[in-house]
Amino acid sequence: MLANLSGTTDKMPRRNLRTLAELDSAVPGCHRCPRLVAWREEVAATKRAAFADWTYWGKPVPGFGPANASLAIVGLAPAAHGANRTGRMFTGDRSGDFLYQALYDIGLASQPHATHIGDGLELHGVRITSPVKCAPPANKPLPSERDNCRPWLVREFELLLPTLRSVVVLGQFGWQALLPVLAQTWPVPKPAPKFGHGAHFVLPGAPELHLFGSFHVSQQNTFTGRLTPAMLRDVLSRAAGVAGLL
Repeated sequence: MLANLSGTTDKMPRRNLRTLAELDSAVPGCHRCPRLVAWREEVAATKRAAFADWTYWGKPVPGFGPANASLAIVGLAPAAHGANRTGRMFTGDRSGDFLYQALYDIGLASQPHATHIGDGLELHGVRITSPVKCAPPANKPLPSERDNCRPWLVREFELLLPTLRSVVVLGQFGWQALLPVLAQTWPVPKPAPKFGHGAHFVLPGAPELHLFGSFHVSQQNTFTGRLTPAMLRDVLSRAAGVAGLL
């Protein structure tokens, strides 16, 4: 199964993975993008001085959250010393601290911090994922790497379809990467919806899907005040409301 997933195109037999648990178990075995494989493993070997005593994850990072989530949050890719170290999305870095605090504030996370797998964090009706599963150099995946990784996200959204009602996309890269994924299930209009903080589009279907945009929770945005906690809580609350979580 992993051989098929690691070396084929969007037409691969991804439906071999019948549950999100199977998908999450398969993701870390992917070696499809040589540049990303080399980088994630180099970072895991050299480490950051502050984490010298850690055994880094150093593999693709699967999504995090319940299989019956009605709200999905889509980022960009794992951070080199965050999820690439801990093995869980937005865990172990300041971007994650910002995101999980907001989720906790509106009642969608069991605690406001995320430090490592097994720290007790649980999400309520929310699944967090990304269009690129490996940490990229300079946080900038290549278009080919985004496209190579797309089948994982396609299958993830197929498995979420029975319960998914809204999606919050963090940043323009995630927005552009997600639209082709959504188009396989929902009619995405042309011209395509444009990204913007607070953007909200409804994709008709059975069920319809509410698509929201937010600035990414990167330090570049949060430290400069481009994205404030109140701004993020507002978008998450609107998305959670239409998903029936609030």
